[in-house]
Amino acid sequence: MSRRPSPNADVCVIGAGPAGGLIADRLASDGHSVVVLEAGPRFDAADRERRMERSIRPAHGPASVWEMGGPRDAYASTGDRYYPLNAARVKGVGGSTLHWQGMVMRLHEQDFRLASATGVGADWPFDYDTLKPYYAAAESALGVSGASDNPFAPPREQPHPQPAFPPSYSDSLFADACESLGIATHSVPNARLSAGRETRRACVGYGTCQPVCPSGAKYDATVHVDRATDAGARVIDEAPVQRLEHDAAGDRVTGAVYATPDGTTHRQSATEFVLAAGGIETPRLLLLSDSDRYPDGLANSSGLVGRYFMDHLFAGAGGTLDEPTRQNHVGFNTTESHQYYDRPDGSRGAIKLEFLNYAGPSPAEMALSGDDWGDAMCDRIRDASGTHIAVGGLVEQQPRPENRVRLHPERTDVHGNPVPDVVWSLSAYERRTIERANEIQREILTELGADIEWTVGPEDTGPAFHHMGTTRMGTDPAESVVDPRLRTHDLSNLSVASSSVFPTAGAMNPTLTIAALALKAADHIAARL
Repeated sequence: MSRRPSPNADVCVIGAGPAGGLIADRLASDGHSVVVLEAGPRFDAADRERRMERSIRPAHGPASVWEMGGPRDAYASTGDRYYPLNAARVKGVGGSTLHWQGMVMRLHEQDFRLASATGVGADWPFDYDTLKPYYAAAESALGVSGASDNPFAPPREQPHPQPAFPPSYSDSLFADACESLGIATHSVPNARLSAGRETRRACVGYGTCQPVCPSGAKYDATVHVDRATDAGARVIDEAPVQRLEHDAAGDRVTGAVYATPDGTTHRQSATEFVLAAGGIETPRLLLLSDSDRYPDGLANSSGLVGRYFMDHLFAGAGGTLDEPTRQNHVGFNTTESHQYYDRPDGSRGAIKLEFLNYAGPSPAEMALSGDDWGDAMCDRIRDASGTHIAVGGLVEQQPRPENRVRLHPERTDVHGNPVPDVVWSLSAYERRTIERANEIQREILTELGADIEWTVGPEDTGPAFHHMGTTRMGTDPAESVVDPRLRTHDLSNLSVASSSVFPTAGAMNPTLTIAALALKAADHIAARL
């Protein structure tokens, strides 16, 4: 394919993940000339079954399945806690939705007014009602299956587009224990089809949702990238943007300079530019785009580009039961509890409890990891699988300026640019929240009669790889990077569509909110064109 720039483009979108795909589809469908620049390759959908088979073989880690790692994806992590950036991201058309879990919940009303309600964190520049219609549109666009039965969720204006997936067998075990403890459970909205729609088929239960859904039932951003292409958009893959250039006054972006596999560079001009490269690469590109007008990086007059990096933290406990639990029959969560989500005060963050359907190794993983065969292998699998059980959970991280993404002073990538340096640490706020989550999880497992064999708590917690907060949104240009319309305060034609604009993280998986904000940004961009 030709990777030369398009003349007379109305919009240049940088990043072909869910935000970039939705914006490109909306604007191209309106008749605008759209170019999408994606750093990674376009993967062949016909290869997904092969990638699925590769993913369950012990010799291949999840990152290698989608070709992550190596000099192209070099990074650093110099904070108090090491951040394994490449463990769960994908560079390519579709982005990390190619291997995400697929759970899609709306943020709670309290998330939008956290500082006002609890005295910690920050308030969003608008309330839940502002985003509510965009949430509904995002659920329709992604094809969300759900029962709308969550008593703790914010109000809805209509049911989920698709019926919910039924509770798993182990969900029924948890239901009895939770009822005894007075803990309410409910279904999980999933961005996977329970019934077929258009060119996408219904889930057929492969169970390999992470890192590969071979059937296409689980949503990924290629759905909207392909729709955008059909509407006339042009997608240039393997075109990592090196920097953004602006006019003499510093008021508008004039071009995106990108590299190509043959070693040449090109410059794409456009009327409007959209950064949709995620919570790490978005601030990195702005910092790489320094100039005499913006010596600290583009759109960084506040000094906050890269600051307030947040992730969700994992808390969990698990063990075994003296009865079958039928784990790994379902590759995603079907039951949760948001009962402990809203914060009573500023002493702890939000907690989202998840009842896991994939505790312990799957029979396929066990068969491929052993060195025995025949009856001996069957006996080993029978004895060691099928009785595991676990409760997981996501925990909120408070926005703090010292957690950040910056340019590493020495290490560079294959193009000679400084790699992202993730500076990450936990506070007492997060530790208290994880400790409370662990208490609840152990109570549930004890009530269930499980032998608790492990706990993931404050000291050995890890990230959920939800990169948020590095170009935060607000009304004050001195305290934020983008305004409520997702446009940077400093440049009138540069928008950011990403979880990087989140002022607070909540404890909900962020993709539905990313999609809602992308649709909101698309409306504002369309009004300016």
